[in-house]
Amino acid sequence: MSVIRNSNPKTFFTAFLLLTFFSCTQKKKTTTNGAEEKIISVSFSNVGGNAGSYRKVKVNQDSLYLEKGTVSSKEHTVWKSAITAEDWHQLTSHFDIKTFSTIKSSESIQALNGIDETFQIKTSKTSHVYVNAYTDTIHYKQLQKFKDQLSQIIPKEYQ
Repeated sequence: MSVIRNSNPKTFFTAFLLLTFFSCTQKKKTTTNGAEEKIISVSFSNVGGNAGSYRKVKVNQDSLYLEKGTVSSKEHTVWKSAITAEDWHQLTSHFDIKTFSTIKSSESIQALNGIDETFQIKTSKTSHVYVNAYTDTIHYKQLQKFKDQLSQIIPKEYQ
């Protein structure tokens, strides 16, 4: 019986090491074999102010949807357009997905009759939401470039 007691800890320890080794290599495989993260959609909005104005834009790989209006005067306008793959690439080429988690939001200023600027960027792996990120002067540049490119696509009457 002493032979069984001495071999069980060795067998257990060897099995434990093997299981640990295989579980570690599996985790590495799943993280490196994943598909490249891509941007699926970008939403941008300005909401607030004394009159309750709003402007919401949603862009995905093949379309652009915009709605804007004012709550106090009950104005509401919608504009939709198809976009080309070239337009989509031009809009999203300035984004650095690796830095999305470092972009910092600020407090809402809507309660002070201010206008909140909100970005929502959906990727194939995550979703990121930023409120008044313009205070993050280092990382906001890519969001500003998106807005600049967007203004070249949207007709002047919807700006």
